Amino acid sequence: MANHKVIVAGCGGMSNEWLNYAAQRENVEIVALVDLYEETARKAAEKHGLNVPIFSDLSAALAGTEANLVFDVTIPSSHKQIATTALQAGCNVFGEKPMAESLADAQEIVTIANASGKRYSVMQNRRYVGNIRALSGFLRSGGIGTLGTLHADFFLGPHFGGFREAMDSPLLIDMAIHTFDQARFLIGADPVSVYCHEYNPPGSWYAGNASAICLFEMSDGSVFSYRGSWCAQGAPTSWESEWRATGSGGTASWDGDHRPVAEIVDGDEGFFRPTKKVEVPDIWTGKQGHFGCLDAMFEALEQDRPAETDCTDNIKSVAMVFAALESARTGSKIAIRV
Repeated sequence: MANHKVIVAGCGGMSNEWLNYAAQRENVEIVALVDLYEETARKAAEKHGLNVPIFSDLSAALAGTEANLVFDVTIPSSHKQIATTALQAGCNVFGEKPMAESLADAQEIVTIANASGKRYSVMQNRRYVGNIRALSGFLRSGGIGTLGTLHADFFLGPHFGGFREAMDSPLLIDMAIHTFDQARFLIGADPVSVYCHEYNPPGSWYAGNASAICLFEMSDGSVFSYRGSWCAQGAPTSWESEWRATGSGGTASWDGDHRPVAEIVDGDEGFFRPTKKVEVPDIWTGKQGHFGCLDAMFEALEQDRPAETDCTDNIKSVAMVFAALESARTGSKIAIRV
């Protein structure tokens, strides 16, 4: 018998991953679908073979079912309302990023989650890629000595259409949190301050700023630099970004697609010290992407502990986004406090 009775809020394209996952997990039962547009929910139910009630309001769905978990796959502007409604009704929540559209709203959600005694975990699927787990393990184990600098480049030119192309800051608001969260994961440290320049280059088809350069100071003394654009056509990077980490004993890099590589110092003489290539061990045995993150969320919930992407941790990644926006707006270096 299922012990996770789930309401899925938001039945657009992103919900497919979540519904496909639920169908494969024996202790999960979908008990209702919620969407402002009931026809969208009906189509999702038909596509996934679900015979469940459909609601246009989450509160009604919570009252009309015995749900104990909500999947929040709604648009970002709805995340605060969905999460707080579910938490205050005594349900745990797994949700898509970002937590909220402002840092204040995200902090309010964390406060409500803590007061409710329930868990709110955030989908950061780009942590759950075998190659980034390998790179993180290598860096944290001292594979290149003490880490000093981490660089990420993200250059793509997707023509989404729709809401992203009308946003004020589409890159920072909608995408950069993935890379910022990956940086925290790779370094094993949290942000202290940021200086950011945001801009919209010639040829951009976005109404808002689609490019940014950010410089973060981290709590361990390291520096994380980010260069990104969503209107860069030609020579694309991976969606995972391209990474370069420099430490006291060498350098590691990852192109976002293939296995990370590393070269470490192998001698103490010469104008340029000799180096040797070393293997970055593959340590991840779990699932990839959404399914890997959902596995980790459920495991944490069933062990009654915070998930790796629990809201109390993820808010630090959210804070990076909003501090970067504030820095770009003011032209100043911004301290990051959560």
